[in-house]
Amino acid sequence: MTTTLTLKSGTSWADAWRRCLAVAPEAFRDDRVLNLWNAGWQADGRPLPATSPVDGSPVAGPPRLDGATAHRAVRAALDQHRAWRHVPLAERRARVAATLDALAAHRDLLALLLVWEIGKPWRAARADVDRALDGVRWYVDGIEAMTAGRAPLDGPVSNIASWNYPMSVLVHALLVQALAGNAVIAKTPTDGGVACLTLACALAAREGVPVTLVSGSGGELSEALVRAPEIGCVSFVGGRDTGAAVATAVTGLGTRHILEQEGLNTWGVWNYSDWDTLAATIPGLFDYGKQRCTAYPRFVVQRELFDAFLAAYLPAVRTLTLGHPLAVERRTDPYPRLDFGPVINAAKAKELHDQVAEAIDRGAVPLYRGSLADGRFLPGQDTSAYVRPVTLLHPPPSSPLHHAEPFGPVDTIVLVDTEAELLAAMNASNGALVATLSTDDRATFDRLAPHIRAFKVGHGRPRSRGDRDELFGGFGASWRGAFVGGELLVRAVTRGPAGERLPGNFPEDRLTS
Repeated sequence: MTTTLTLKSGTSWADAWRRCLAVAPEAFRDDRVLNLWNAGWQADGRPLPATSPVDGSPVAGPPRLDGATAHRAVRAALDQHRAWRHVPLAERRARVAATLDALAAHRDLLALLLVWEIGKPWRAARADVDRALDGVRWYVDGIEAMTAGRAPLDGPVSNIASWNYPMSVLVHALLVQALAGNAVIAKTPTDGGVACLTLACALAAREGVPVTLVSGSGGELSEALVRAPEIGCVSFVGGRDTGAAVATAVTGLGTRHILEQEGLNTWGVWNYSDWDTLAATIPGLFDYGKQRCTAYPRFVVQRELFDAFLAAYLPAVRTLTLGHPLAVERRTDPYPRLDFGPVINAAKAKELHDQVAEAIDRGAVPLYRGSLADGRFLPGQDTSAYVRPVTLLHPPPSSPLHHAEPFGPVDTIVLVDTEAELLAAMNASNGALVATLSTDDRATFDRLAPHIRAFKVGHGRPRSRGDRDELFGGFGASWRGAFVGGELLVRAVTRGPAGERLPGNFPEDRLTS
């Protein structure tokens, strides 16, 4: 007997919006969010309509500014920066610590906004908030040593980030940059997260942290947020096409920069036999529908192991659960535990469907195709942003799935016969953020890993961005500019001794340690 699901009590978008209005009335109006600049909330910009990927229902859209207003916001941020950089470190620590306390007090509301705006299952949404809070607290505790002998930049830090991790990537970066003595500017991602970011920035602004939050198209605002002479550093997280344009601009201007870009993260399997461990790992690799910069969408498998690989992989992938992140049997039930919900929007879902169909039409072999019929959905809800898990063998070279990150629950497998083919297939995208090689022999791993063009390479286990003191960066086209992680994030947004060379990936001068 099929159970009819219902929405968990108190979790509707209307419930979340009412709570936002009560918590931060200065930042939210009845029908829209505001922009934050010149130390005040501004009812400017043209709000765009937006829908939730969860069920296609309306949510708050970004209030898009024009370029001229964005320039005014940047100039105002410079004024804030010139004052903030002289605030004693003890006071900066106190204000950022107070912000963390305020964010923690509204942890569940921030997570609920992430569910509705970008489709994160509840567990993943809570983890995004918690990683931001825990990560920044680590910097608050250790900032004195990290800033010793260093000074803030000459201008504010401009942050342009993708939609998938508003808290643990963007808010985390903003607060650490401010802690180091910089005013900070953030552009809200066009595809989602505006209400969550608005609430987080409202709580920071109340504590006197100099934050600017603006919305607008990348093309309209890039002149101000990337090229303006007032900007001290540009921090970017996103795709390679946009990242390349940002890289060209900041390199020509000599602006300090941190540019994290996508890459095809790969998992190699060579002379391997611990299939139980691999099988247990597979479901976790689909976390948030592989909409992560450190997701693994490509397996490169030794041909003679392919049957054993499939025997481990297919039963594991069949256990995946997807659906509405807030759908429960009874309204008082706990949040459902899902591997993933929707992708970011219906357009992305269609793009993935089309790419899979085209790859199969051109010769890829479908090994697994899940079904939305097995998903957890409310009666009659819009499911246009949901994508069933798919696994393809040998996507053709003409397919985007052959060389690019799909950013969705689509796995591809490539078979190889030699170590040279293994390395070539694992390096298909000219640089990646992470990679993994599963091999029984540690000596084989130690010999092959240095030839894999990923910043972090795991031995039989997935790698991630890391937290706290773990270094993070990228090789090849997956990164440009200064590396981050641990004290390197603070070094990237402060000035040290004359002639200092930051560790990073630069066109003419790469340092890796």
